[in-house]
Amino acid sequence: MPRQIRLNAFMMNCVAHLAPGQWTAPDDGSADYLDPAYWVGIARTLEAGLFDGLFLGDVIGVYDVFGNAPDAALRTAAQVPMNDPAVLIPLMAHATRHLGFGLTTSVAYEAPYLLARRFTTLDHLSGGRIAWNIVTSYLQSGARSLGDDALLAHDARYERADEFMEVCYRLWEGSWEDGARLRDRERGIYADPARIHAIRHEGAHFRSEGVFQCEPSPQRTPLLFQAGGSARGTRFAARHAECIFLGAPTRNGLRSSARAIRQALVDAGRAPDSARLFAMLTVIVDSTAERAQARYAACRERASHEGALALLSGWTGIDLARYRPDDTLAYVDTDAGQSALASFSKLDPDKVWTVRDATEFAAIGGRGAVVVGDAAQVADELQAIVDDTGIDGFNLAWVESPRTFEDVVRYLVPELQRRGAYKTRYETGTLREKLLGGGARLSAPHVGARFRAAGAD
Repeated sequence: MPRQIRLNAFMMNCVAHLAPGQWTAPDDGSADYLDPAYWVGIARTLEAGLFDGLFLGDVIGVYDVFGNAPDAALRTAAQVPMNDPAVLIPLMAHATRHLGFGLTTSVAYEAPYLLARRFTTLDHLSGGRIAWNIVTSYLQSGARSLGDDALLAHDARYERADEFMEVCYRLWEGSWEDGARLRDRERGIYADPARIHAIRHEGAHFRSEGVFQCEPSPQRTPLLFQAGGSARGTRFAARHAECIFLGAPTRNGLRSSARAIRQALVDAGRAPDSARLFAMLTVIVDSTAERAQARYAACRERASHEGALALLSGWTGIDLARYRPDDTLAYVDTDAGQSALASFSKLDPDKVWTVRDATEFAAIGGRGAVVVGDAAQVADELQAIVDDTGIDGFNLAWVESPRTFEDVVRYLVPELQRRGAYKTRYETGTLREKLLGGGARLSAPHVGARFRAAGAD
């Protein structure tokens, strides 16, 4: 019996996410990101293809490390301009019934109470289809824009994030008992105060006291995603995440990352299969291999290397304008995304990456692999990756929008279904139930379940 493959779409509320330059094609719709109909159309396409979710990335700040200025990012629309992704979710949730929505939100610039309130609201409005992709931020420009001199050091950001999560768990799990909401019209009592509790937290970074404003949503705590690939980020993911993004550009690197995550889960007291693993991937699929390769060649011609360098410099914290194209990418500790540089310079022992190599690679699909071919060829590769690395599925980035996802639904999904490797209908339940197969809420031994109020199941 073939392993089931999970698919999510990976987007940002912007023109160019992980493929700068592609918006210039006459038939590309990426520049329509300001039009509500653009997002509704994508959501409906993904639901027609039985995607588990649409995950919306986000960053605070602009990519200004390359050349010590934002000019390259601004010229190429490399993740700027970018709008708030949260406001898109009610729009798309209203247009769909099953598709999940993952929202990237940084703990660096939020108060736990306000973030918890926003996610509870979204979980209610979507009927339990919300996930939170937890990030700690990596752009110094974002810190400056919000009035800070600089981000906290890399590992200190994760220490703060651990405490942030504790406050959120107390709010989501510990304030309202199940059954606290009565809705008793005859007596005029909406909620039972005896079953609603004030939380009290005072720690190194946060202080919070009081009753949570929101009644519990279908999932209480949203489904938790995380993508930290550094040593500290991996420990954080093993403690909190139920689904984990992996960004290694080669199968060797992906296998190594998956093994490290599974071991970290065990070290954290969880089962090695207690989290779903998703690899970043870009797919270009067409009716024939020749057509797919021709499209890929056209995309490579349109790709903006300047935009790719702006993104790479921001991800790694290293100004790549100071290097020649054929210089080797050697690992250097920075306070940006440490796993970004490691994914090129450490994870694959069989390849030495130059700046040129990394730029050409990242220009289409960021730090994930690219698979090109007809439906059978792409399905072969996806099944081989899953079988070889032990991951559960893929976060698919777009190159041409909305064509990337339309073609996956038109060509790849039916081929995977024919092989018995992809679902033919949605399961019922919340996003957590659909992806993990258990209940709607956090379950032991997840750390968040420890904060559950007495009487909350």
